[in-house]
Amino acid sequence: MTNEFVTAGVNLRFSYAAGEAASRFLIALRDEIKIYGTRCPGCRRVLVPARSFCPRCFVVTSEWIAVGPAGTLIAFAATRDFPLALVRLDGADTALVHRINAANADALRIGLRVVLVFAETRAGNILDIAYFKPEEPNMPNLAK
Repeated sequence: MTNEFVTAGVNLRFSYAAGEAASRFLIALRDEIKIYGTRCPGCRRVLVPARSFCPRCFVVTSEWIAVGPAGTLIAFAATRDFPLALVRLDGADTALVHRINAANADALRIGLRVVLVFAETRAGNILDIAYFKPEEPNMPNLAK
């Protein structure tokens, strides 16, 4: 017996019910080109992506807060195709995982300021965020 492995792709098409909070989050990405989080009335954390309840307090969330478009790189991982980033957007207390586009991946570091780049055409899914990129100097923080 050999140690060879066969790799194959599987394409699955399925319907997904995002739920009330995620649907509103995704529709805002598509139509408003903005990111919203929900604030927990218990611990006051702003949760991004928006959630219908706080996973820490188990309290229903209903207050919507605009966050970003800039944030801080919390962690990153180099992958074969593109680096992935964990970014805490300005105004949020939790972080979002997404692609990061950096001209020089060696320049990525924890604490780096980054900004969202939205896709030109949006469909109401997480890929309406094209990627994060390193922030330009003197870019205004629109979440304030």
